[in-house]
Amino acid sequence: MNEQENITNSVAEETPEQDVFEVKKVRLEKLNALRAAGKDPYAVTSYARDCTAGTIKDEFDRLENTEVRIAGRMMSRRDMGKANFIDVADGSGRIQVYIRVNDIGEDAFAEYKKWDIGDIIGVEGTVFRTRRGEISIHAHKVELLSKSLLPLPEKFHGLVDKELRYRRRYVDLIMNPEVKDTFYKRSRIISEVRRYLDGRGYLEVDTPVLHTLEIGAAARPFITHHNALDIDMYLRIETELYLKRLIVGGFDKVYEVGRIFRNEGMDSTHNPEFTTVEMYEAYADYMDMMELIEDLYRTVARNVCGSAKIMYQGTEIDMESPWKRMTMTEAVKEYCGADYYAWQSDEDARAEAKKLGVQLEDPAATKGLVLAALFDAFVEEHLVQPTFIYDYPVENSPLAKRKASDPMFTERFEYFITGHEMGNAFSELNDPVDQRRRFEKQVEQRRKEGANAEVDEDFIMALEYGMPPTGGLGFGMDRLVMLLTDSPSIRDVLLFPTMKPLK
Repeated sequence: MNEQENITNSVAEETPEQDVFEVKKVRLEKLNALRAAGKDPYAVTSYARDCTAGTIKDEFDRLENTEVRIAGRMMSRRDMGKANFIDVADGSGRIQVYIRVNDIGEDAFAEYKKWDIGDIIGVEGTVFRTRRGEISIHAHKVELLSKSLLPLPEKFHGLVDKELRYRRRYVDLIMNPEVKDTFYKRSRIISEVRRYLDGRGYLEVDTPVLHTLEIGAAARPFITHHNALDIDMYLRIETELYLKRLIVGGFDKVYEVGRIFRNEGMDSTHNPEFTTVEMYEAYADYMDMMELIEDLYRTVARNVCGSAKIMYQGTEIDMESPWKRMTMTEAVKEYCGADYYAWQSDEDARAEAKKLGVQLEDPAATKGLVLAALFDAFVEEHLVQPTFIYDYPVENSPLAKRKASDPMFTERFEYFITGHEMGNAFSELNDPVDQRRRFEKQVEQRRKEGANAEVDEDFIMALEYGMPPTGGLGFGMDRLVMLLTDSPSIRDVLLFPTMKPLK
């Protein structure tokens, strides 16, 4: 079976009583007949609409008995001989259309009766309400604007195989209005984030997607080749280093809504390409960023969902009340009893991890790495309500400034909702000597793992020109959309998630 046969069978999976290939054959014959008669529907270039289904329903009192022109997909047909009711769907919703032979003429009616569910049509008619109270259009003219060659599934929403919906998102959107609503909401969430940051004086910028070197960060990049320059290049795994160059250059507040690419695994919260928002503010620190992100989430939730108290997978999430704040050491002590400050040495820390049954990736792990491992093992899943975890060990925070009061920790926080990390922020490291040392350590580790990592010398040079004290924050836009649309999987909020091709 070839790829086209796979596609065709998948789309028609919910209509087993029909032979899809026979349906397609019949529809192709209809198309050929139309073309032979000089009525090729694909030759139509435009259709002047003056209304939508949603507008007619929302403004019925104004539009009743008014002539309108709409266009959309024919979704159903109720045939009563010389009169039909059909449902037409456009981008705003569905509306019923009443078509009668006496109104459009026998020839036009006979031609219309040959059309199929799924065809794109234009309708001219008068807005009215039926005896049963349904807002409708009484058609005076109907036109075929585009021919559908494949039958729509009758119960696409009921498909057991969710992957089919992700692969054929266009059919998913046709059949399931709630899916389309999710993506309308996604666009609105992104707009609200931009509006919030613009209102705080941030400047939106664009930075390169193609990088000339693989930096030492833990994420694995995708590699491509630039033919003209004859060099390998790397799709970006973050926007951070270029945005901080702009802070050096004199922009006080910058942000980017950027597509990021990481050549790693996939699960319900990870896709190889995803959208992040990163923002940097000169003369601010991580506590300033903490205040900003709490207010941003609260504001966006209110504007998009109507309230900062929302339901997510059956649990109320309260973003309205002040968010809980805990240091990493406090959180680990609360949820597993391990006390970082009771460890006298790295050996004590590793012994504690062994006692608690936590397998360490590095047999020579330091106290800071053990603390981070215990946090991952015992704490994160409990952070359902919005919680800031701050003051991270220096070992796993290569871009954050050390705490002056305790140099083993950095001025860094992550915030968690629904048991998942949602974002990450620092008081940014602006000491070029310390930054080089940390980069070199990162690169050394990445090369042991087989990566072709290098120190970003240009970024070090930028720091050597001087970067002001800076607060920086990044968060996953897709995870925010999941939260505000009550979506359990990142694939539910990506129009076209990464999928393995069908063979």
